[in-house]
Amino acid sequence: MPDKKFPFTGFSSVAIHGGHRDDPNYSHLTPIYASSTYVFDTAEQGMRRFSGEEEGYIYSRWGNPTITEAEERISALESFGIKDENGSPLNVKTILHSSGMAAISTLMIGTLKTGDKVLTHYSLYGGTQEITEKVLPGLGIEAIIIDLRDLDKAAAAMKSDSKIKMLYLETPANPTIQCVDIEQLTLLAKRNNIVVAVDNSFATPYLQQPFQYGVDYIVHSTTKFLNGHGTAIGGALVGKDVEHISGHMTKVHRLLGGNSNPFDAFLLTQGMKTLEVRMDRHCSNAMEVAAFLEQHASVSKVNYLGLTSHPDHATATKQMRHPGAMLSFEMKDGLDAAKQFIDNLRMCIRAVSLGTCDTLLSHPASMTHYGVPKEKREEYGITDGLIRMSVGIENIADILTDLQQAFGFWKIN
Repeated sequence: MPDKKFPFTGFSSVAIHGGHRDDPNYSHLTPIYASSTYVFDTAEQGMRRFSGEEEGYIYSRWGNPTITEAEERISALESFGIKDENGSPLNVKTILHSSGMAAISTLMIGTLKTGDKVLTHYSLYGGTQEITEKVLPGLGIEAIIIDLRDLDKAAAAMKSDSKIKMLYLETPANPTIQCVDIEQLTLLAKRNNIVVAVDNSFATPYLQQPFQYGVDYIVHSTTKFLNGHGTAIGGALVGKDVEHISGHMTKVHRLLGGNSNPFDAFLLTQGMKTLEVRMDRHCSNAMEVAAFLEQHASVSKVNYLGLTSHPDHATATKQMRHPGAMLSFEMKDGLDAAKQFIDNLRMCIRAVSLGTCDTLLSHPASMTHYGVPKEKREEYGITDGLIRMSVGIENIADILTDLQQAFGFWKIN
């Protein structure tokens, strides 16, 4: 077993060993603890655990050894190399959830109350968009949606409305791959006593560490790149106020019931071990795919942060290690061309979700963002001709060959 005090200097070492605890039966990997409840040696011990006087597991909705390892590994990755205001290693805490939407629900309900407002931007994941516009209003919480790439507009909104209590960012954003300046927006938010949360699912902590810029919370759909293999649904809420997230937010999480399960947590833990090597290949392939698409006669626009043509290229370069594995592109002939292209794929996969080892393509307007009204989709840049692509780690020549042959069946007038 690695020495717990060993000073890891590399991201991959943390991804492999972070959060691991010695197993009493000397198992190499933390087992899947398929137990709903845990026994006490005495009634007194049970009382101490319920009161918080003694650490220990009680009930798997509240905590489980397999889940704990996944939580502590995510915490280690999101805080790796970051110092707090005292110059000590940043201490953060993660709560693993049954899905990314469960993590977002805990965040929103645990932070906001009736009369509060959340400031966010357009082109969010469809589920996030819908929860802010269809669920939160029923709780008396309003969403204000503006273009947060305009820092003057963001500053004016925060200054003019004291009811704004949360700034919610998704960067890069889904599916237009917009990128907002985490550092500058967080500075503006802190001047107005606004909590900042960032969805880091697309970037992962390998490409981007929002805690470096002073944000309060990070959320993940762990289903995506953290798991990396499409084998388990999950979500994570990570907070740097350890006392608050261990107390109030944990209570909200437990009462809402969006807990993960040991099997999915086990799969997530194994997936995270290869995060760095996977992301390097994902990003390398995505850059070549984006360059290929940008010059193709059938494509009118490519949204990829690695291209200098992307309006947010400079912002991404500032805060991301690499521009990522996600891109989207517009077919010149709109919906019919997009459908034909997707139908013609032979190796790449027709599926929603993202972050798996294989390349996935989907049609946001009719799939992930189907629940968003058409006029809003178009306002946000989600047109009928837009295709989203999660570039996998296959041989790049094979990816490009499949894309080229898929284009070949569609003739531009």
